[in-house]
Amino acid sequence: MEEQKVNMYMASLMGYFKERDAILIREKLLEVDDSKYGMLSVVDLKNPTTVFVGSLLAGCFGVDRFMIGDVGLGVLKLLTFGLCGVLTIIDWCSIIGSTKKKNFKKIMKMLSL
Repeated sequence: MEEQKVNMYMASLMGYFKERDAILIREKLLEVDDSKYGMLSVVDLKNPTTVFVGSLLAGCFGVDRFMIGDVGLGVLKLLTFGLCGVLTIIDWCSIIGSTKKKNFKKIMKMLSL
């Protein structure tokens, strides 16, 4: 893919990935052909800041986990009120990293098709 397209894509979504993952994504994007560029727009990436705010506001109900696709943990938090708040507090510290990891997995899966 053209370097200019890759740079624009990476600049628009830089906060969605960890720095080391962003380097790997950039290298992978430079290797693939232009047909994958159209597919990048349909990948449903979550904004880590939005998920964190959801976690702060309704994390005890599992909203943050439902947002990133962890349905099992979301149901667990919903039924146990965030494991009496313990899992909610843990998620406040880790949900941004979990969201970035999920985004990375989605992009890499799409690029490997």
